[in-house]
Amino acid sequence: MDLTFTHRFVKVNGINMHFAEKTPSFTDNGASRPPPVILFLHGFPELWYTWRHQMAALSSLGYRTIAPDLRGYGDTEAPESADAYTSLHVVGDLIGLIDAVVGGDREKVFVVGHDWGAVIAWHLCLLRPDRVKALVNMSVVFEPWNLKRKPISMFKSFYGDDYYICRFQKNGINILQEYGEIEAEFAKVGTERVLLEMLTYRNPGPILLPKGKSYDDPVSLPSWLTEYDVKYYVSKYEKSGFTGPVNYYRNMDRTWEMMGAFSNAQVKVPVKFIIGDQDLTYHIPRTKKYIHDGRFKSHVPLLDEVVVLKGVGHFLHEERPDEISKHIHDYFLTF
Repeated sequence: MDLTFTHRFVKVNGINMHFAEKTPSFTDNGASRPPPVILFLHGFPELWYTWRHQMAALSSLGYRTIAPDLRGYGDTEAPESADAYTSLHVVGDLIGLIDAVVGGDREKVFVVGHDWGAVIAWHLCLLRPDRVKALVNMSVVFEPWNLKRKPISMFKSFYGDDYYICRFQKNGINILQEYGEIEAEFAKVGTERVLLEMLTYRNPGPILLPKGKSYDDPVSLPSWLTEYDVKYYVSKYEKSGFTGPVNYYRNMDRTWEMMGAFSNAQVKVPVKFIIGDQDLTYHIPRTKKYIHDGRFKSHVPLLDEVVVLKGVGHFLHEERPDEISKHIHDYFLTF
């Protein structure tokens, strides 16, 4: 499989965004028609690189594949202001990217998201369904805005102060002007060890980061994660740091406050949802029942299929790259 990509930068929404691209060597849409575009959105602690297998596979099938480093990640610019990382900021970046790479302000793209990329994909479809043909989303479900479910207090009630999302706040409180505690801890642990802890995590239970946690145990790489992959991630995180990515978590409550106007709004884009049965997100309280009892479908009325992969963890697109690529292709082929 050809894992060579073109790398470009584009000015969007006030920042310089890096993205990788792979164009098809052929098109079955006719010589005069451009190939359909798939926009891939990564999660934490990933980069555009997490989609390399899917980009190669789908481009060989006639798609133009695009995968950005989201704001604050990798080679994309990281705004200094901690409050510049709400979902609305990131959706604005993506609309600018779509305009720049597809052309025109009416063209639609296919979208694939995972983890934070899934959250952003849901919000992209909610806010700008006119720009999305269909969505394959992974790991994180869409739940409508709920007055009683402010994110940080909800997670704190589920898992306590040591839950990683709570630790990413300042002293467990989402005060945007005060941050840096978790970055200081990560600096002591070291970039490579932090990334290994996250990327190799396979317990379906919650990620807990108590203060003073020991990181002495050796870490074994899973079959899907190579030393080269780790070095690539480390090189980018040592350059750009963890503050940008962590700021997404610090803005969870703020995004919730800004999305109140979308109470009871539905995602009206065709969707296929995929999750592993060993994914920690599948085991968040109430989530499994929500997916299967009809409520998920009621909030995403064009949800065509839910796929639960047996024995698969959080990084399902890396753990089962060929299977995920086939799921994406089979679904988008229907449009």
